[in-house]
Amino acid sequence: MSDTTRSPRQPWSPRKRRSVGIASAAAIVAIVVVSILTGGKVTTNNGEPTSNLVGKSVATFSLSGLQGGTVEAPWKGHHAAVLIFFASYCGPCQGEMPKVAAYLRHHDEGSIRVIGVDASDARGAAESFVKKSGVTFPVAFDPNDTVTTGIFQFAAVPETAFVTAKGVVNQIYFGAIPKGVLVEGIASLRKA
Repeated sequence: MSDTTRSPRQPWSPRKRRSVGIASAAAIVAIVVVSILTGGKVTTNNGEPTSNLVGKSVATFSLSGLQGGTVEAPWKGHHAAVLIFFASYCGPCQGEMPKVAAYLRHHDEGSIRVIGVDASDARGAAESFVKKSGVTFPVAFDPNDTVTTGIFQFAAVPETAFVTAKGVVNQIYFGAIPKGVLVEGIASLRKA
């Protein structure tokens, strides 16, 4: 084989890598711009958009509540919402939920509704986890992932979705949400 002939297994040339990198960056910028123009905020993780739902309307839901009764999508009643998806078996959720619950117990979010969604869990474990974490906001029980995977397309928890009063996803945050991001997301919903 001559020096000018390339084996199919050789790495891409620096020029080809640069072209692919530029194309990827341009695609990410385009997604962010479209999202911002449609009223959503994209949170990125390693440069990748987190959800194609940002800027789109999502369906309403009605699930059994862990503390009793029924939990419905707040935007059905024209309220903006923060949906915190978690499960008792999720390690990051065990660190996140007590902090989120403590913050929300001491801060009035006004007309914005905060709803927990317990995903793919056993009811007893979920109830125990919510009680142990000091959660006082309503928690929907989603053992079959009807909302978690069906509506929001989440493959894992924890995740947090910020939804406007019109049912449009304003922001998605993947992973255990830091207090600052939660506060910022709630402030963004107030402006939406």
